[in-house]
Amino acid sequence: MLLNMETMEIRTITKDNFSEVVEIYKQGLATNIATFQNDLPQWEEWNKGHLDFCRISIYENSKMLGWTALTPVSSRCVYAGVAEVSVYVAQNTRGKGIGKILLNELIKQSEANGIWMLQSGIFSENQSSIKLHEKCGFRMVGYREKIGKKNGIWKDNVLMEHRSKNIGMD
Repeated sequence: MLLNMETMEIRTITKDNFSEVVEIYKQGLATNIATFQNDLPQWEEWNKGHLDFCRISIYENSKMLGWTALTPVSSRCVYAGVAEVSVYVAQNTRGKGIGKILLNELIKQSEANGIWMLQSGIFSENQSSIKLHEKCGFRMVGYREKIGKKNGIWKDNVLMEHRSKNIGMD
């Protein structure tokens, strides 16, 4: 599939396009290296669990190619500017730069909303996601061995973060 950057459009994730989010998430679940989750979320659950800004999707010709969103890392006020990243790209468009567009837009929008630190927990075997995050300025800050089980198998997790150079520098 050839992608035309000029015809791509960034849109906000809403209840109206959430079924497309779920379809791409389902493709991520099928890899067994994208998330510890095994179930597909319903809108109410997903909406409640994610920040109400930085709900970003990318489209080409009315087809969602990928999405990204933020989850708060804590309810404590001192961590109000820290959020965890989710980024998913449709199976047929992986490796074509969609993830990079999404993460760079997420960084821009998150800073506009006062987020000074983005973090991602990535399965150690998900090398394409680790490389994507590195390309977008994330750095590895930790390695969590056997942090959780996915389908009965212990998984290691690479902790990566992106520190804003613009927000929270006082």
